[in-house]
Amino acid sequence: MALLKRSTPATPPVSPEDGRMTLMEHIRELRNRLIKAILAVVVGTAVGFVYFEPIWNFLKQPYCRLPQAHQLNKDQCTLVVNGVFDSFFVNLKVAVIFGVVVSAIFWIYQLWAFVTPGLYQNERRYTVAFLGLSVPLFAAGSGLAYVTMDKGLSLLLSFAPEGTLTLVSINEYLSFALAMLIIFGISFLMPLLLVFLNVIGVLRFKTVSKHTRMVVFLMFVFAAVATPSQDPVTMLALALPMVALFFVAMAFMYFHDKKRDIADAEHARAIEEELDGPSAAEGTADSVDARD
Repeated sequence: MALLKRSTPATPPVSPEDGRMTLMEHIRELRNRLIKAILAVVVGTAVGFVYFEPIWNFLKQPYCRLPQAHQLNKDQCTLVVNGVFDSFFVNLKVAVIFGVVVSAIFWIYQLWAFVTPGLYQNERRYTVAFLGLSVPLFAAGSGLAYVTMDKGLSLLLSFAPEGTLTLVSINEYLSFALAMLIIFGISFLMPLLLVFLNVIGVLRFKTVSKHTRMVVFLMFVFAAVATPSQDPVTMLALALPMVALFFVAMAFMYFHDKKRDIADAEHARAIEEELDGPSAAEGTADSVDARD
């Protein structure tokens, strides 16, 4: 009687398309991506130096919206320069803020391009969708920070004793503004990170759904700690959109996992039929030989 054998699928050969690289290749790839991202920020910073005045007039508007009681000059919006070199560093900070925001689409792409080689070919098609969503989300977060920045400043300055005036230096204000813009922008990308981890199969909807309350609670804690002003208005302005985006991400993960489970079941059924087919045919042939 012939022996029944099941053929095992051959291991596909390693190719560059699989994204498998050595440790040194990963280090070189990271170095190249970082250099490109830094160059993009440098180019945006150079443009910010050229157009300093309109950019500065735009950035100082949240401070200018403060009540007159918090203003140094009642007739115009005035900030303080403390040192001789502060004027230069003000120009530098404004240019850097502009460079980071304007070049966001490029350095976000470099981050994605560094991760993409580790994905399979069918997963790389999400590149366009990832970039198409990350840039508007980052811009929306930064825009929300710009709109709510005066609320946090007003609350912080309201703690000054009566009869005193807080002198806000340009450096302090720019540091506050930069922190607000970057924190809000990156925070809006966190739900997109969940979607990305789900797409590559690292994080499942069932895992996240079991800890939904904890995740929402941690988002409020993060908003309370991360906001520079730490006032309730700014905290809620950051936490509520993050929670809303989180539930949108969960909805995507649910439907994506459902679709993937169906595809995996069909694929497993097809493999089983392929393996059982030759075995059944060999068994039939053996039975005929035995009768003969």
